[in-house]
Amino acid sequence: MSVAAADLRPLYHQRLAPNLVKVPLFYILLIGFGVVAWKSTHPALAWTCYVLIAYMEMGIVTFMHECTHGTMFRRKWMNTAFGMFAVIPLLISYTSFREDHLAHHARNRSPRDPDAVFYGKRKPIDFILFYAYCFLGVLLTLAQFGFIYCIQALKGRKAQVHWAEMILHAAVTYGALTWAHANGILLPVLKIWLIPLVFFGLMNSARFIAEHYGTPFGAGQLAGTRTVTSNAATSFFWNNINWHIGHHVYPGVPWYNLQKLHALMLPDIVAAKAHVSRSYTWIFIDALLHGPESEETVARRNPGWRTDPDALDHGQFNVGDDALAGGRG
Repeated sequence: MSVAAADLRPLYHQRLAPNLVKVPLFYILLIGFGVVAWKSTHPALAWTCYVLIAYMEMGIVTFMHECTHGTMFRRKWMNTAFGMFAVIPLLISYTSFREDHLAHHARNRSPRDPDAVFYGKRKPIDFILFYAYCFLGVLLTLAQFGFIYCIQALKGRKAQVHWAEMILHAAVTYGALTWAHANGILLPVLKIWLIPLVFFGLMNSARFIAEHYGTPFGAGQLAGTRTVTSNAATSFFWNNINWHIGHHVYPGVPWYNLQKLHALMLPDIVAAKAHVSRSYTWIFIDALLHGPESEETVARRNPGWRTDPDALDHGQFNVGDDALAGGRG
């Protein structure tokens, strides 16, 4: 990498002010859209608010994502506490997500990448799983981070914390729905909760697929990741997660510095012929048209890159990242 350490080091500095401004703002907007949808007698307005609720949930989830890397707050317990709180409406385990996500960073676009589930031989089961995730992503995410990944990968104390989280989710959900039923508002509560989750699932699937779909396999963090420049609103409300190449190469850089990081890395991004796209929508449509990936499909999209399914990227750029960031994340 040609980015000088002296230029990188200031980008690791964590500031509380951006989070103190945006976290309350996001929850105020989320609640506000919920109130409007609840009180609205016009279906078009209510459904618009459902979409906007989902859009804000995406922003809150990207805050949770920051917690997994230790970049939301300086203290580990604060990252853990907020991360667990943020995913309560989604009924998934922060503990499970964090372990899965850090493994994804360490093994990006390799056979051991837990997110490489849609990279196979394009057999019928690959197509079924791929399109199921595209349109039913919430259900598959719940299954993955609620049960499957825990059974596969979590042991000892981490497994205990995971199941404690799941019990907490169950208790909160049971309490909220019991209260709603007792007050005769169960149906409106379910609509405010579940309908936005459908749109959230579509948005999250589009984002998730765009971040790596079609990038070289076994090529490392930079070339194996895509940045989506998108638009100012998405960058603001999704906390710059769309500037994803820099995040993968230097995951210790907080969200509010990722656009500056992209500018510093631009010569390396160009030299590596890394993928930079303009639109989540068009990438998602392209993925829907072409289906799950394989060695052959990825090779056709990346002429000149040697796709190596046996390569295992250990996050070589993250070594420097840890040194600069003091080992956080």
